Amino acid sequence: MEILLRPWGGMHYAVQGAEDGPTVVFVNSLGTDLRVWDALVPLLPKGLRLLRFDKRGHGLSELGPAEGIVGFADDAIALLEAEARGPVVMVGLSIGGLIAQEVAARHPLAGLVLSNTAARLGTAEGWTARIDAIREGGMAQIADGVMDRWFSPAFTARSPWRRMMECTDSEGYIAACRALAEADLTERTRGLRLPALVIAGDADGASPPGVVEAAADLIPGAAFHLIPSGHLPPVEAPEAMAAILNPFLQRCLHV
Repeated sequence: MEILLRPWGGMHYAVQGAEDGPTVVFVNSLGTDLRVWDALVPLLPKGLRLLRFDKRGHGLSELGPAEGIVGFADDAIALLEAEARGPVVMVGLSIGGLIAQEVAARHPLAGLVLSNTAARLGTAEGWTARIDAIREGGMAQIADGVMDRWFSPAFTARSPWRRMMECTDSEGYIAACRALAEADLTERTRGLRLPALVIAGDADGASPPGVVEAAADLIPGAAFHLIPSGHLPPVEAPEAMAAILNPFLQRCLHV
């Protein structure tokens, strides 16, 4: 187990792949931990250094103070500075995509991959309603609705992912919901100038394709791809995601 000490406590992360290879950093979605990438990682090009981590209040990371998307980005940058080797591509999923956009605005990256995300996700009212539901009935209160938004009807292996979400620290989840309620990175993202790949799922009930494509439109030259998947392509469609992701990584990182 790898732990990076942050001002708020210990952040759990994992490193695998080439010791000195160019680096790919993965940023998880809301209510998941670094295992959300398990099926995708073996499909990636060889020679890469792969970094995954649990956001504060998720997985095995401790619960930190609510500091919004900026605070989550601070944690990601600290991990880059501690463990990255050579050029870096950051891959962000859902809230991880907003974190990745904030990192890209503040830290040099060789490329940016945004999956099932946008510069702004949902509404403040919607996130507040979700927080209220958790306060009333715990994580289980929202589980059915989240699973329906996460996965297409064809994906039946939902139980482990439901369990992962329900086991997320409720205060950590609520802090991330508050960050999403406050976040609007539209102008920040409009100013990005780097290679970018944007991926949407055709059955995504949380970040519909049109919302994701609008994020691609903010970044000059960004490539947009729609794949058959729900909200979590690394879980539901890892092969389809890898088929789009790998050529981008090879171009940006020269592997």
